[in-house]
Amino acid sequence: MATVILVRHGRTTANATGLLAGRAVGVSLDQIGRAQAALTGDRLAAVPLVGVVSSPLERCQQTAQLILDRQTGTPHAPVELDLTECDYGQWQGRTLSDLATEELWPVVQSQPSAVVFPGGESMAAMQARSVAAIRRHDAAFEAEYGPEAVWVAVSHGDIIKSILADALGMHLDLFQRINVGPASVSIVRYAASRPSVYATNTDAGDLSWLSNGIRSGDAPVGGGAGQKAP
Repeated sequence: MATVILVRHGRTTANATGLLAGRAVGVSLDQIGRAQAALTGDRLAAVPLVGVVSSPLERCQQTAQLILDRQTGTPHAPVELDLTECDYGQWQGRTLSDLATEELWPVVQSQPSAVVFPGGESMAAMQARSVAAIRRHDAAFEAEYGPEAVWVAVSHGDIIKSILADALGMHLDLFQRINVGPASVSIVRYAASRPSVYATNTDAGDLSWLSNGIRSGDAPVGGGAGQKAP
């Protein structure tokens, strides 16, 4: 299958003030977030992307554009509704410090699979829709560009964490063990037998080795020799 690079949006004004923005409109990258996203774009400049897909929210589309600005010939990032932020319902717009006093908070931390946000969606539904969207786009990019195609999905922290948990074979109740920082890069390749996770939560480092795609088969016993340099 193709290779997907999962990119979280850069830091926002809401992130900086500890606010759960959720799906609120008008939440944009702050100055630090723009710099973070630009750096991610620089890291990906050496990788000829076949496409960029984005959550519809402003912060993700801004991040996607900063990636596209450093690409040659990559089409504009289409919106994918199933990669949008979790619907936090009545939690949206409140501070994290305030939410930490709610009875639901420890359940979010220890048993996300049981969480349904008041007036919002369940975390299990969030994971199901986002994983399905990634797999759908991945199959489409491979069908059009071949198995060595590399593409980007720009989304949100909990969305990417849930996708990575699925790829790692982790139960959703363990997904809080995964960290996904602003503008971070995680890399997953889906195959017939199982997904392979090549990186999580990276914010620095050379990605040019992806320029030739990832050639994967069975997992190498002992770890193998790694990817070939471009």
